[in-house]
Amino acid sequence: MPRVTVTVDGIKYEEDVEPRLLLVHLLRERLGRTGTPVGCDTSNCGACTVMLDGKSVKSCSVLAVQADGCDVVTIEGLSANGSMHPMQRAFHEEHALQCGYCTPGMVMAAIDLLRDDPDPSEESIRHGLEGNLCRCTGYCNIVRAVKRGAQEMGQAVRTQ
Repeated sequence: MPRVTVTVDGIKYEEDVEPRLLLVHLLRERLGRTGTPVGCDTSNCGACTVMLDGKSVKSCSVLAVQADGCDVVTIEGLSANGSMHPMQRAFHEEHALQCGYCTPGMVMAAIDLLRDDPDPSEESIRHGLEGNLCRCTGYCNIVRAVKRGAQEMGQAVRTQ
């Protein structure tokens, strides 16, 4: 069995994995990162989105062996010192969730979107999140949350 070394939310792990084990299953079943849900297992819904070396990926489409030597950030890794990340807070304050199943993936994809476009238009947000599906909302509150999160993240950068 291959041995992988992966840093998840700042903690380094070494695991023996089956060659076909998906990253999402490594995160959930071996490392206890259950905030990353298994949605469709086909990379259609985006619920399992995490950051892999700073870029959002659908963890159901990445083998654990492909993450060897990489840095992974999950939804649990966003909060610091008991405080929510500005994007998590924006989703909460804008009521951008109903059942919450898609929310971790939406938040991670939104943060990645802002890396390239720190002040996105509504159209850019909708385009940037099109690989993440929500079956409960009409996306209006999600778009508002991303806009608010972008503003808060911009302010946090300016005050540092």
